[in-house]
Amino acid sequence: MDSIDKQLLGLLQKNAHMTAQEISYRLNLSSSQVNRRRQRLEEDGFICAYRAQVNAERLGLTVQAFVQVQLDRHGQENSQEFNRILSTSPEIISAWTLTGEADYLLRVYCLDLRDLNRLIHEVLLKSPCVSRVQSQIVMDQCKADSALPI
Repeated sequence: MDSIDKQLLGLLQKNAHMTAQEISYRLNLSSSQVNRRRQRLEEDGFICAYRAQVNAERLGLTVQAFVQVQLDRHGQENSQEFNRILSTSPEIISAWTLTGEADYLLRVYCLDLRDLNRLIHEVLLKSPCVSRVQSQIVMDQCKADSALPI
């Protein structure tokens, strides 16, 4: 990866809809060179996907929260059960495994507090593999999700 590839990735992170012609103007390359570089970055796994950033509030998702989950026991059976919960709960938009007291950190978007309460009590805590849940409700997002530093 050279400096032009890094510039290309930076431009695409800001606006994945940029045409090869727009990018070629900014990087002083031909459109065909831009397309070849973009294709190579996709094939090499630097570009994983293209997505639209959707406004959660406009969709009525008024509660964002981070939920820490501690499993009852560690093992393949509990991991499989928890992965089933992750894959069948659309409110959970991302999940990380952690070091420390919590085993997972979940980022969730819910319609309202009642919906968050349902997710915690009827989905997470209802599962025999979960022993403890702690949630933090987001009051305000001071910095929006941003591009990766390149």
